[in-house]
Amino acid sequence: MKNLLLYLFLLCSISVAAQNEHYLLIGTYTGGKSEGIYVYKFNSATGDNSFVSVVKSSNPSFLAVSPNNKFVYAVNENADSSRFTVGGNISAFSFNKMNGTLTEINKQPSGGKHPCYVAIDKTGHWIFAGNYSSGSIGLLHANKDGSLDTLKQVIQHQGSGPNAGRQQGPHVHSTNLSADNKYLYVPDLGIDKVMIYAFDKKKGVLKYTAAAPSEPGNGPRHFEFAPNNKFAYLMEEMSGIVVCYKTANGNLQMQQRISALPADFKGAVGAADIHISPNGKFLYCSNRGDANSISIFSVNAVDGKLTLIGQQSTLGKTPRNFNFDPSGNFLLVANQNTDDIVIFKIDKKTGLLTDTGKRINVGNPVCLKWVK
Repeated sequence: MKNLLLYLFLLCSISVAAQNEHYLLIGTYTGGKSEGIYVYKFNSATGDNSFVSVVKSSNPSFLAVSPNNKFVYAVNENADSSRFTVGGNISAFSFNKMNGTLTEINKQPSGGKHPCYVAIDKTGHWIFAGNYSSGSIGLLHANKDGSLDTLKQVIQHQGSGPNAGRQQGPHVHSTNLSADNKYLYVPDLGIDKVMIYAFDKKKGVLKYTAAAPSEPGNGPRHFEFAPNNKFAYLMEEMSGIVVCYKTANGNLQMQQRISALPADFKGAVGAADIHISPNGKFLYCSNRGDANSISIFSVNAVDGKLTLIGQQSTLGKTPRNFNFDPSGNFLLVANQNTDDIVIFKIDKKTGLLTDTGKRINVGNPVCLKWVK
C-alpha cells in the first residue's frame, strides 16, 4: 500500500510539473550575438528556465505560432534583392514538442521590404505579413503540412505623414485579426491610420472597409483587443499615447487618448508593444527611447477606459515585445540592446510587477511567443 501511494504521489507530481512546463520561442535580430530563433523551457510555477535549442534564420524579428502548435512562422526582416523579388521573406518551421526543436520547411517572399510582423488566422491556413519599409500587407496560404504557398494577395498602402524623417511613406507595423476571424486591423506608422479590412477565409481575400485615423505625426504601431472583444487599444510609437477604441462590426470608435509616460517625462519617446492581462483587468505598454519602462494601466470593465497606475523599469535597454506566460503569473520583457529577457512576477490583484531576479540571456531579443 505504501509503495502504491508513493507511486501515485510521484505520478501526480510529474503530471503537475508537466502542466507547468511550456516552450518559450524567442525571435531576434541576427546582426549581433544571435543566430536565429531560440527555444527555452519555462516553468510557470517558479519562473525557472533552461535553453533547449536554436535554429538559424536571418532576422526572425517576429513570430507566429499556428493554432495547433505544430508550426511556427517567422519574418525575415530584410530587403534582399534577387531576380524575382526585392524584399523580405516569411519562413515556415515545423515544431517538435517532444524535443523542442524547429525545422525549416520553406520560405516565401513577404510582398515587401523589411517584414516586421506576422500573424496567422484562426483556421491556421492564412498568414498575414506586415512589411514596414514598403508599407504593404502580404497574404499567404499555409498548407496542411505547414508549408507556404506563394503570395495570394499584396495590398500596398499609400500616403505619408507630417514627420518627414519617419513618415515619408506608409509603414505597416502590425497585422491583427479580430476574434471572429472576419477583420484585419493594420496600424500604419507612416500614414497615421489603422486600416481595416474584411477577410474572407474561404477565398483568402482582404477587402478594405474603413480607416481609423490617429493624430498626425503620432505613428500607430501595435494593437491589442480586450478579452471581451468589446474594446481595442492602439500604441502610438512616436507620441507614446495609448488610444482606447470601442469595437463593433469591424469599426473602431475612439473613446480615450492617454499617455503611457509620466506627465513630467522629458526624454526621447519610442513606444513599442501593448498587451492586456489575461483577466482583462490591466493593460501594459513597453517604452523604449529614454524611458526603458513598462507602463501599467487599470482597465475600466464597463467602458474599457484606462487609468495609469504604475511605471516599472525594464532593468535593461530598448524593451521591444513582452508577453505573459501561459499561467499569467509572469511578464517577460525582451530588452533588445542589453541582450536579455527580464522575468517579472505579476501581482494579479494590483497589476504591479516585481523583479524575480531571473534572466534569459539571448542576443538582440525582440519577440516572445509560447507553445503551450
